Amino acid sequence: MAAEPSGVRVERAGDVVHVILDRPEVRNAQTPATWRALAEVPDQLTVEDRAVVLRGEGVSFSAGLDRRMLTPDGVPGEESLLTLASYDDAEMDAFIQRAQAAFTWWRSVPQVTIALVQGHAIGAGFQLALACDLMVVAPDAQLAMRETSLGLVPDLGGTGPLVDRVGYSRAFEICATGRFVTASEAVALGIATVEAAPGAWADLLELTLAPIRAALPGAVGELKALLGSAAADPAQLERERAAQIRRLTELRALMGG
Repeated sequence: MAAEPSGVRVERAGDVVHVILDRPEVRNAQTPATWRALAEVPDQLTVEDRAVVLRGEGVSFSAGLDRRMLTPDGVPGEESLLTLASYDDAEMDAFIQRAQAAFTWWRSVPQVTIALVQGHAIGAGFQLALACDLMVVAPDAQLAMRETSLGLVPDLGGTGPLVDRVGYSRAFEICATGRFVTASEAVALGIATVEAAPGAWADLLELTLAPIRAALPGAVGELKALLGSAAADPAQLERERAAQIRRLTELRALMGG
């Protein structure tokens, strides 16, 4: 059966590259095809690009993992997580590592990356928004890590950025309870930089990018690398994969696999 479209659209406007999650009919739920398309975006960037702006089409940024990935049939052309759970650890690790590639480049490229979040950003959606340098939230934004309710853990690079922004205790509380974080709380906690209605996003982007455009491109890229190395733990992605493999193995056993 043919694979479904990735649901990712890339558009260029001057020195800004816009990455749009474009499956509004399912609230921009993500599949492996989504992750493959996102992982290819850095290859499309040029030295003239100063920013990458990420947003979702429709009422929600991203509802997270396409729930069909948790069913035996999965998504057409893709393997379900239930199938993945039957693999050995090395194969599961390779699958998760490929998925993580869609989430890890946002802080490593020299361009400033900005997530514009409206409606729901759940699980993989929350982790994708956290991957960016800056996050803008609409008043209706609802952010949540719901993986533990599925017997899983966040494994797409979101644990490190969340702890960096809010500290261990608050990050644990948000992830363990799976509760929703509102826009105002996201700003207060430092998850998001500002709350603004979508109608104000264009002007806000111009105000944000004006001083960045005034700086030499190399300086902004070097600054990102310095700040990123101060906060990042390169082993965290491996720890996420290892924890998820243990969860998938246990889930397989519970299902009698």
